[in-house]
Amino acid sequence: MIPWLDLHTPFPDVSRALKGEAPGLLAAGADLSPRRLLEAYRHGIFPWFSEGQPILWWSTDPRMVLMTDNFKVSDSLQKAIRKVERSAATDGRWQLRFDGDFEAVMRACAAPRKDGPGTWISEDIIDGYTGLHKLGHAHSSELWLDGELVGGAYGVSIGRMFYGESMFARVTDGSKIALAHLVRFLKERGVTMIDCQQETRHLASLGAAPISRARFLAHLREAITEAQITDWHTAA
Repeated sequence: MIPWLDLHTPFPDVSRALKGEAPGLLAAGADLSPRRLLEAYRHGIFPWFSEGQPILWWSTDPRMVLMTDNFKVSDSLQKAIRKVERSAATDGRWQLRFDGDFEAVMRACAAPRKDGPGTWISEDIIDGYTGLHKLGHAHSSELWLDGELVGGAYGVSIGRMFYGESMFARVTDGSKIALAHLVRFLKERGVTMIDCQQETRHLASLGAAPISRARFLAHLREAITEAQITDWHTAA
């Protein structure tokens, strides 16, 4: 049995997360306010639930992470990245930006996919994370073509820890190019680990791999105490 959280109940210790059915499920309830979300991420906890469910909080073991040194770029993707970067450098058709339109990235991630319905990203989720964005703790990496947003990724930033949330693409490799832009930016600023939360084949193909929750939390506790990254808007 998992605990039900009211607005003022602290999270239980992550060691209490379920191990059998619904492994990693820790608690339910509370809200998605920026304060609650920051508390969750600082303790290695994230929300994930479907329409019609209460807010569910998770701390998975193992934890899927992308070490920035291990990001895999195929030859074809590298070619596409170079093309975009050349264009961006000369104010051409392709542009790479951070935080150009954070909410639009979230809504694009929430939209129905070609192979299925929309994601779990609800209006409450959008409200919560745009609140984090206004506080400087949530950011988007974006690919633009002729002034139109065509790819992106977003996540949460605390200290030198980044928690990836979702990506989308409206052109071939759009999400991967935005992710590559993000990984390079974070790596240059001393971020060595990006939280990917749950294991998928797609993330594994990009270099992500599972690690134990204990190892993840040990890294997290140190990374979140470091100085916050503040130059998102001025980065090219």
